[in-house]
Formats: sequence, structure tokens, C-alpha cells
Amino acid sequence: MNNISKERTALKLTQETLAADLGWRQSRLSNYEVGIRKPGLVDCRRIVEALNRAGASCTLDSVFPPSTGRQGTTPTQKDRD
Repeated sequence: MNNISKERTALKLTQETLAADLGWRQSRLSNYEVGIRKPGLVDCRRIVEALNRAGASCTLDSVFPPSTGRQGTTPTQKDRD
């Protein structure tokens, strides 16, 4: 999950306002916030930059926290079943 909504609402920005700053439709930002879609690295960086332009003091890791799962490990046969 990400913290786009948390950072955006702390700044009292609407989805429409932040999306417009990014040149996107509101629905795209909404899909990222609720996890329907996952932004790529370039879009993650653009979101953080837009939030910081609006007055936030956030980082890539604070908006998109690293996963604490088993990412990067090789799945075992049991994991595949």
C-alpha cells in the first residue's frame, strides 16, 4: 500500500488538484491511492515531486514504503502450490 492519500489530505489537496498538477485525470490518481493500479518508478517520483511542490516534505520511501514481504526471494515449490 502507499501513502499518497495521507500526504495529499494532509495538504488539503483534492485528488482533482493533485492529478491536474501531474497532468492526469482524477481517476488515475484514485486508482493509485486505493491500489487498483500500481504506479511505475517514474510516476512514483512525479507524485512525490508534486506533493513536495505543494508543501509536503516527503520522500519516495515515505509515500511508497518498501515491502516487508519476501520480495526478492526465490519461491519454493510449496509457495507455488
